[in-house]
Amino acid sequence: MTTAAIDPVRATGLSLDPSAAQPGPSGAIERRFGDQVVRIEAWGPGAIRVRCALHRIIDDIPHCLLDPLPATVSISESADGTVRLAAEDLSCELDEGGHLVFRRADGTVVLEESPGQFWSGGARRFTNTLNTYSRIEQRFAATTGERIYGLGQHRNGVLDHRGRTVDLVQRNAEINIPFYLSSRRYGFLWNSPAVGQAEFGVDATRWVADLARQIDYVVFVGDSPAQILSRYADATGHAPRFPSWATGLWQSKLRYRTQEELLGVAREYHRRGIPISLITADFFHWTRVGELTFDPVEFPDPAAMVAELDELGVRLMVSIWPSLSLLSPEFTQEQRKGHLVSTERGVPLALSDWNDKGFTQRLPITYYDATNPEARQALWARAVAGYYNLGVRTWWLDACEPEIRPEDHANLRFHAGLGSEVANAFPREHARGFHEGMGSAGEEDVLLFCRSAFAGSQRYGAAVWSGDIETTFASLADQVKAGLSIGIAGIPWWTTDTGGFHGGDPDDPSYRELLVRWFEFSVFCPILRMHGHREPRGADNGSTRSRDTLGPLGYGGPNELWSYGEEAYEHLTRLARLRERLRPYVAEVMAQASHTGVPPMRALFLEFPDDLHAWEVDDCYLFGPSILVAPVTQPGAIQRTVYLPAGSTWRDPWTGRVYEGGASITLAAPLGRPTVLLRDNVDLPIAD
Repeated sequence: MTTAAIDPVRATGLSLDPSAAQPGPSGAIERRFGDQVVRIEAWGPGAIRVRCALHRIIDDIPHCLLDPLPATVSISESADGTVRLAAEDLSCELDEGGHLVFRRADGTVVLEESPGQFWSGGARRFTNTLNTYSRIEQRFAATTGERIYGLGQHRNGVLDHRGRTVDLVQRNAEINIPFYLSSRRYGFLWNSPAVGQAEFGVDATRWVADLARQIDYVVFVGDSPAQILSRYADATGHAPRFPSWATGLWQSKLRYRTQEELLGVAREYHRRGIPISLITADFFHWTRVGELTFDPVEFPDPAAMVAELDELGVRLMVSIWPSLSLLSPEFTQEQRKGHLVSTERGVPLALSDWNDKGFTQRLPITYYDATNPEARQALWARAVAGYYNLGVRTWWLDACEPEIRPEDHANLRFHAGLGSEVANAFPREHARGFHEGMGSAGEEDVLLFCRSAFAGSQRYGAAVWSGDIETTFASLADQVKAGLSIGIAGIPWWTTDTGGFHGGDPDDPSYRELLVRWFEFSVFCPILRMHGHREPRGADNGSTRSRDTLGPLGYGGPNELWSYGEEAYEHLTRLARLRERLRPYVAEVMAQASHTGVPPMRALFLEFPDDLHAWEVDDCYLFGPSILVAPVTQPGAIQRTVYLPAGSTWRDPWTGRVYEGGASITLAAPLGRPTVLLRDNVDLPIAD
């Protein structure tokens, strides 16, 4: 196969501009079956891409892939008419009836289409619904005992998705990344940003696109689960270098209302000798939704604020939304330039509603079109004028699903096409605009803090958090699975709102226990971040201006380490200093993730694939190769049972005791002491 190699770390990705055709590799197989056309082509070593459409293959539909890496490709045809394409250790067979089978080099079946009921139309089905758009179904056979991991971040509280239906749509705290890793040791990417569903039944797997024009997917194999993830990262992009400053503690709450309040918090951390890496100016530091500028009343000298924070060694991160209030001065000019998402029918601009300063009622808002290169450039230009020129270098891309009301993607028209076919790519393209903007300004360490993502977001420096989640122990338990799942789906930079988002009373002893346990977990996440909407949640009208209101949002209660009483403060500061000691290890683990595509938070089977029990464990994980983390997720717990993977020894850093792998043990788990073990002879500064 003749195709140029790319640098997957620096790749910027394929254009969503429909005018930019995207050539595939040579050596493809293409066959027609009635009105369906099937194309099979290698997409790197152990990776094969399949596309199927009515009448012709369409090359300009948005997808997730970079250019393919070189691979040794062979094509053959047997006497019965079956054609076979092999990309080194993976092959795909297409018979004369249109049936597809994927095999390893030794002939073992990896994945096979399922025809379904004999009258249903076969494994691939197009049901015309709107001109050239169809409801599309693709079916594969299920295998008894197969486990399904990845698929982004979901709130179903599971690590194994077999037996579940997953909505392929972006929502707050629900991140759709349609890639999974199978316990049968292959990976599968549904290479489409179309809205739909994935059903992992006991008899078949079915992928559905509500309105689209083409089936597009990639199958990956490798010698190990880790190699499969590396090949997936080669195909969709590796994360860039993780900035060294970002490995420390991030401080945030719902909203610091004024420049002086924000600086006061940073000064107090400095006075107490607690290092923080970053502090946040959250939403409504601006004047109107969509205006990328500090409110001059509440933040009278932002350049001086940034300069003082720099002297304290603290970065400022500003919150930017993709939405525009109809009252914003930028609204009219962006509308005239065609930079906004429009609708197929009805009112063309009111895609949702939100509170705005000076108004007690919710008002209509719209969204800029992140799939439009010119709109991305215009948004970046406004960010430069409002923030970058003041010294801001870190961006919080909040609400970037984006949230629409009602959830009717078929009514949205993007630059890249119909909403139902392209909407899931919005968060990735939104991050792309800021990544390219920072690159054009000569910035190398780019980190974009995003509430949503799609396959390929990692190549634009997207760090993702788990959205607006509940403040409960059950929610904490779910975060362990969510972090492992999104890492398998290709997003290595991930975290949560420590303590949850919705509520949490700093004066409540039970909540203080939850916060400390959550902080124990967050220390061993890629990013350690304090954030949440604490009680009293409606403490004032949301602004220092008496005429303004944000309704029930307010600005929330305090959320600094010292806000939770002396006992909790002692635990939290000890844990924060533990993270400081581990920062060199964290940086090394993040560098490994960027290079290999294997996430920092690793399900046990990624390091121990031959331990069958490791595939079943969903409440523990490895942070990098050397730290086994077992978060305490039950109130009042004072001990924790941990499974130790076979093939290594494990040392308790608090007691020094060494355990053999391949068995479960029970460890003491006093509040404020993370339940962790060190692998083999690794020596890390865990204990004080």
